[in-house]
Amino acid sequence: MPDLTKTSTTDEAAAAQDEVVAGAPVSATPAPGKPRSLWGDAWRDLRRNPLFVISALLIVVLLFVAAFPGMFTDANPETGDQAKHFLGKPELGHFFQADWFGYDGTGRSIYARVLFGARNSIVVGVGVTLLVTLFGGLVGMLAGYFGGFWDSLLSRITDVFFGIPFLLGSMVVLNGFTDRTVWVVMGALAFLGWTQIARVMRGAVITTKHADYVVAARALGAGTKRILFRHILPNAVAPVIVVATIALGTYIVAESTLSYLGLGLGGGAISWGGDISDGTQFIRNNPHVLLFPAGMLSITVLAFIMMGDAVREALDPKLR
Repeated sequence: MPDLTKTSTTDEAAAAQDEVVAGAPVSATPAPGKPRSLWGDAWRDLRRNPLFVISALLIVVLLFVAAFPGMFTDANPETGDQAKHFLGKPELGHFFQADWFGYDGTGRSIYARVLFGARNSIVVGVGVTLLVTLFGGLVGMLAGYFGGFWDSLLSRITDVFFGIPFLLGSMVVLNGFTDRTVWVVMGALAFLGWTQIARVMRGAVITTKHADYVVAARALGAGTKRILFRHILPNAVAPVIVVATIALGTYIVAESTLSYLGLGLGGGAISWGGDISDGTQFIRNNPHVLLFPAGMLSITVLAFIMMGDAVREALDPKLR
């Protein structure tokens, strides 16, 4: 006598298989959601991090001021009036006016100079960061991926540049130029500032190139260019972004330091470092001439360092 239970079970399984083939779901249980990537998790953590939100708001405001300083004041930062020699002190009642911060020794509006000085300082910092990230990242990626002779050659070149003091070397390079424009200062700082990015990228690439997905891509016949830019770079760039974000504030400080020493931007360009240098001689009787550009420099550097720390916490799984 046939086993009716087994037959019924077999028929139900066949019917379920037919439904699957026909496209009808067997179960009403929803499929699990697609797992988030590293960048998705990082962005979620960043949005919940007050440190990132505050630093991002500060940076957005600073970038807007640097791009459109004329929207916040109608004073000319380069024109002085001797009749306003140290005239006026910082007053909140004069908000957004030329004399809000008072005037310097040549009768120039300190408020206007602080706003217009943001442009050169931030442009140099951002520009140097982009240059060192592109060049240093490329050198580190090639050294880490190819290894052997190329790794030894590029690593020794990196060590040579790494051994040159950053500020001292930049001073020597800039001393050879009479017309120190923004591009000249950016080039001098980037010429010696790419080594840290190269080392970080090299280490990340060495770790990533042995991953299973890279080995599988190579086994499937993927070319070197595709492996580097499609598989290795997206998975090795996270630590580079962290280092570059923190280093951006360092480059702004470096530009201000060079301007303070008289080796930064020339041609009468407005810079926080130059204004700090001019204000040091009046620090006893008129400290506000020094404190306002120094304060803006500190706030800007602090904002980028805070963002770098927040990005590091979001991209490093060990810190979560």
